[in-house]
Amino acid sequence: MYAVIRSGGKQYRVAPGDIIRVEKLTPAIGKHDRNSKDIEFPEVLAVSRSEGQIGRPQDQARVLGRVLGQGRADKILVFHFKRKKQYKRLRGHRQPFTAVRITEISVDGETFTAPDLAAREAKPVPTKAAETETAVASEASKKKTAPKAKAQAGGTTGAGKKTAATRHGGGSKLSGTKSKGGTPPAPKKPKK
Repeated sequence: MYAVIRSGGKQYRVAPGDIIRVEKLTPAIGKHDRNSKDIEFPEVLAVSRSEGQIGRPQDQARVLGRVLGQGRADKILVFHFKRKKQYKRLRGHRQPFTAVRITEISVDGETFTAPDLAAREAKPVPTKAAETETAVASEASKKKTAPKAKAQAGGTTGAGKKTAATRHGGGSKLSGTKSKGGTPPAPKKPKK
């Protein structure tokens, strides 16, 4: 069972239990009070009761939904450019939306409802003792890496200062790399 509704100038195919993102709505779109999160979509364009059959509703048809939340979509970059005129404009845009869960579709006296959502279980809150154990373990693993090993591998000493080889852009004599700046390498002696 599904219905085709119109909201915000767009058409949506919805079934009971579907979650859709429509243009930003206020919950007071229907005949409900402002504190209610229920929304009624009055424009039902088509209804399908079984597979392969679709048509307009004979009598009144209504689709009810519950607002899950509001948000903004991913950013879209809008770039305006005019060649040969040095004109460039870059703007960003995030379209606001309302997430709605379809709870009920009523057509010609028949009502199709979505199953209720199961209540979410709360995550167990860690105790203070567990937090301190994990903090102590992470600090111990940080202390295991010695600054000497880091200095030998990356060219810095334990104090965070660069060695002479890295300051002047060259490698060490042991690594066999050529100097890229600073003092030139010593000239080679001719063989006798």
